[in-house]
Amino acid sequence: MPPARTRPVTPLDDDDYPAYTMGRAAEMLGTTPAFLRSLGEHRLINPLRSEGGHRRYSRYQLRIAARARELVDKGTPIEAACRIVILEDQLEEAQRINEQLRAQGRTDPCTS
Repeated sequence: MPPARTRPVTPLDDDDYPAYTMGRAAEMLGTTPAFLRSLGEHRLINPLRSEGGHRRYSRYQLRIAARARELVDKGTPIEAACRIVILEDQLEEAQRINEQLRAQGRTDPCTS
């Protein structure tokens, strides 16, 4: 059993907290701000906006963007890369929910 947290949770502990500016996010991913904007245009990620209207990205969004960049770097068109990443994310979520249901003792309808 993991030890209990001894310090309070901060926004930086939250994968969904919009901690990174567009410039910093692009730098971390080794890409351009235009690439990040294009991911938004293709509805892969939707960054939050600061009070001044600047895009802010979370760690989760950066992981998604990094996966899309990996596919694009291998020659996948950006539209297809975005769709692949969306489907991968949906599959991962469905598998997580399935595992939770199994842990609760519910049966898998596919095997009944």
